[in-house]
Order: sequence, then C-alpha cells, then structure tokens
Amino acid sequence: MTAKLRRAYADLPHGQVHYAACGDPHAPAVLLLHQSPRSWAEYRAVLPLLGARYRAIAMDTAGFGDSDPPPSAASIESWAAVAAQLLDALDIARAHVVGHHTGGVIAVELAARHASRVRSLVLSSTPYTDEAFRRARAERPPIDAVPDSDDGSHLAALWRKRQAFYPAARPELLQAFVLDALKVQDVEGGHRAVASYRMEERIASVTQPTLVLRAARDPFAAGHAAQWLQLLPQARMADIPEGMVPLPDQLPDEFARTVLEFLDAQP
Repeated sequence: MTAKLRRAYADLPHGQVHYAACGDPHAPAVLLLHQSPRSWAEYRAVLPLLGARYRAIAMDTAGFGDSDPPPSAASIESWAAVAAQLLDALDIARAHVVGHHTGGVIAVELAARHASRVRSLVLSSTPYTDEAFRRARAERPPIDAVPDSDDGSHLAALWRKRQAFYPAARPELLQAFVLDALKVQDVEGGHRAVASYRMEERIASVTQPTLVLRAARDPFAAGHAAQWLQLLPQARMADIPEGMVPLPDQLPDEFARTVLEFLDAQP
C-alpha cells in the first residue's frame, strides 16, 4: 500500500515551518533536506517510497517554500538549528538525515552540532566547503540570480541558467525549480550560506554512518565524492550514473532505492 502524503506546519520559536510527511508515525524517522532554492517538493515522489518503511519527513528549510525565515541572518547554522527544533516539535528523538546539495551541508551541521539526534547521514551531491571552496566560489558569478525585467524575460533567463544541468525533455523539472525560486526573497541566499560555511571546523564531529550519493552528471558536486570518503572513514559511496542536479525528482525510484538499502542496513 502506498503511504499517504500529508502536509502540515509546526509552530517553532521563530515562526512556522512547513513540512510533508509519509509513513507510520511510530516508524524510525528520516528527515529530508532540500537544495537551494528548492522546497520539500523535490522529494514529492521520494516520500511515499521511503514512507513505506519509515516515517519520512521533508521540510521546507527556514525561508524557503512555505516556511518562515529564521530569526537571524540566513546561515547553515541557523537552518540546522531550525531543523533540530522541528524534530523536537514532532517528538522525534533521533532521525536518519538525508540532504541534497545545500540540504547535505545543513545535514553535516546537524550531525556535528546535534550528534545525538542524527542516526545516520545520506549526503547527496554535497560539496565540501573548506577554504579552497570558498575562494573558488568567490570568483564565480551568481548561480541563479538574474535582474528583474519589465517584460518577464528574467523568468526565461532563470530557466536558461539551470537548463544545461537538467535532463533534456523534462521541462516539468525546470518548471518546479522556477516555481520554488520565485517564492524565495533572496534566490542567491542559500548559495552564499553554503559558500561561507566553515565545514572544516565541523567535520571531525561527524561520526555517524554515512552514505555519499554521487550523481555522476552533476558538475557542481560529483567531484566532491572522493573527498568525502577521505574525510569520513565511516562513509561509503553509491553512484547514480545518470543523476544530475535535480536528482531526487529526476530519478526518485533510484534515489529512494539507494537510500533504503543504506537505511535498512543500519542497526
């Protein structure tokens, strides 16, 4: 039987956080964290697959989707703090945590800062943000920002910025990206937060079992996978050869199957 998807809000100290959930509320929990500037919706097709065996929860990061922004400046640290508060609100003592791109960076902070709350990690297309990463990122142009235009051509420009990193003949994936991007006040804020995060100061505190998920056709993150295996001796890697930037909603069956194989092997 397919797990029913339900959406709700949690009242947290800074405001409301929106999330979607599937599965038995008494089953082990899996928290899913999305990339920037997406929302829970990139896990829409993944949730019922994980929810068949787990309590799967995909949250909108604070300030994205339908969640209120954090009380302080947007940062990986503040987003991880809100994620921990959501676990509290849902009465979840420990959860497996799955993060894609920015979501993976938030997952690292959550695992380091709130180690007792995180049972295991899945780092999907997650960059390692050390000083070399920060220098390289500072020299690159904005990833998604486009100037507004009176005739709406900036919407097409936003589409074209991402088009090369998405599979051909899948316009619904780009449309989902644009819809989420339009809801974010600062479309570049998530990328700046990742670029400024000092992960090298946290990584030694990450000791949980870890799966590094490499989307081989993701030029932004695929190259970081080998580095993760050096940094986290407890990690193992799984490849998705056709995976691109929108991996969870591009290949939800393969994504969910790979995650489930890892989660089911955990004690």
